[in-house]
Amino acid sequence: MLRLGSALLARLARPARPRTLLRRGGAAAAGDGEERFVFLEYEPDPAERAAAAAALRRERELKPRRERRARGAAAAAVPSLSDPSVPPSGVSCSGCGAELQCGDGGAPGFVPADKYRSLLSEGPAGLRGAVCQRCWALAHHGSALRLRLPPEQHRRVLSAALRRPPRHGRGPLLLYVLDVMELPDPVLPQLPALLGPDVPAAGVLVVGNKVDLLPADCRGHLGRLRQRVAAACALAGLRGAALVDIRLVSAKTGYGMEGLVSRLQRSWKCAGDVYLLGATNSGKSTLFNTLLRSDYCKSRAPDIIDRATVSPWPGTTLNLLKFPIINPTCDRIFRRQERLKEEAAKTEDQLSIEEKKYLNQLKKQGYLVGRVGRTFQQQKSSTEIDFDPDMLSYSMDEDPRDPPKKREEREEFTHNEVKDARWCFDTPGIIKEDCVLNLLTEKEVKLVLPSHAIVPRTFILKPGMVLFLAALGRIDYLEGKKPAWFSVLASNLLPVHVTTLNNADTIYEKHTAQEFLKVPMGGEERMKEFPPLVPQDITLKGIGTTEAVADIKLSSAGWVAVTAHAEEELLLRAYTPKGTALVVREPPLLPYISTIRGARIPGTPAYRTKKPPSFVENLRTTGSR
Repeated sequence: MLRLGSALLARLARPARPRTLLRRGGAAAAGDGEERFVFLEYEPDPAERAAAAAALRRERELKPRRERRARGAAAAAVPSLSDPSVPPSGVSCSGCGAELQCGDGGAPGFVPADKYRSLLSEGPAGLRGAVCQRCWALAHHGSALRLRLPPEQHRRVLSAALRRPPRHGRGPLLLYVLDVMELPDPVLPQLPALLGPDVPAAGVLVVGNKVDLLPADCRGHLGRLRQRVAAACALAGLRGAALVDIRLVSAKTGYGMEGLVSRLQRSWKCAGDVYLLGATNSGKSTLFNTLLRSDYCKSRAPDIIDRATVSPWPGTTLNLLKFPIINPTCDRIFRRQERLKEEAAKTEDQLSIEEKKYLNQLKKQGYLVGRVGRTFQQQKSSTEIDFDPDMLSYSMDEDPRDPPKKREEREEFTHNEVKDARWCFDTPGIIKEDCVLNLLTEKEVKLVLPSHAIVPRTFILKPGMVLFLAALGRIDYLEGKKPAWFSVLASNLLPVHVTTLNNADTIYEKHTAQEFLKVPMGGEERMKEFPPLVPQDITLKGIGTTEAVADIKLSSAGWVAVTAHAEEELLLRAYTPKGTALVVREPPLLPYISTIRGARIPGTPAYRTKKPPSFVENLRTTGSR
């Protein structure tokens, strides 16, 4: 989970209000007017404000611990000693799937030489279940160690896996994970070429992920999103029998996951192994982990197989991780359906305290929430305690001594359990070219990628005004007869600033890589290696004051939905960093998003923000039958 800074928590704990900063350039510049910057912040409700105040107190209490962890992260980032003379282990990292080795500190699967030898000395089981230095840094410190892993290696590993001989006489089912916010998906058109004619696939099931982050702009918005995904598939040449189905889910909050499991089980007789494909940061590893703890996986597997490393850093899965798929027999299907019916009849008041607490946590993270349960649980044997009285006794002439620690034995699959098993593989993420995330550090990526439900921010701009999304995107309203509405959908942690066209260049030069624009960060040294913004002119014609005409997608930093009066022609100029993609998305993903706003803030071009309520599927509302 992304931690908020103490300064941000302090602002949330206070009543929110729009802030306007007026800066004068001294007596000589006083006659030239004033620069006005609008800071639009999400206005929390009283409950959220109280929670923010409590979080601020916890932040102060945990500050010493965080400082110790930061020192540990810095130590982890220091290159460890390697030993090229030691051969690779042949054992995969349980976090990313790369082969564990200590010969090259910049290659996947690296473990410091001393730690590597220590694990080898424990026998064949020593390395099993271990993680590489990169996964350890990701899990404990959120720090991604740089690796030399070219995109060609990603494609080579993936292509070789898909061209394996068919098992069980059937080709693999390809589960393509697509980030709905990235539509049109830049990797989807590459899928037919990646598969090729020699891949005997049983079909492609497309999963639109991260729907929990998008607010509902009107009734039936999920149906419209599904149509957008279907159109993207058709444009990429994926249609007919090759397209098995399209599902909208949130692997993080569980929304739609039970339906996806049921659909996958219905494909059992038609397919062999299952491969999760998708672009980097599409949520494949999160989906893999959720499926691992669902009815799709053998009941003992979650206790044996470690979860994939989940991090905002793109490309966290470097090789192939897998778990065995459970055989959906008629008896298991019946028992699963009975469990789903029983859970759907419950209300939130009937949940346990732990379930309510977890559900409320998910509601804060997304607009759409689901519960993923398990029908088939492996019964765990009771733990036996070895009691040795001789180890507890000692003479008056000797000091007490601790008993030697016994290494915990890891469970393993039996031969009969896996000899005919079908497997679900998590594959390396396909690198997105022309993506702004490739230019950012891990700290900047955490700010740019939304981790909670996106709260739309709407502004009304006149010709001659400019909107900045951090320092990663800029939109100039050059020509038009009437004002237009610009709704920003991006991470709530990215600042949005509005100014005049005359002052825009000065603001960018002065405040880029500073706290004012926030991302990128690092001052002048950072900007020496960061590419400049390049423009693209856009002409749009409005269709009404309640419906957006198009989205201006600023690479992966977010997008701006433009709403204008009917037949009103707008001339805009949009900017993104050089080498990144700027896309005009027509029709827009959420055409009625400008209606999700509060009252106009007097004296500013901003509207107060409004956050729609969350929805929990498979849970009966109070009072319904």
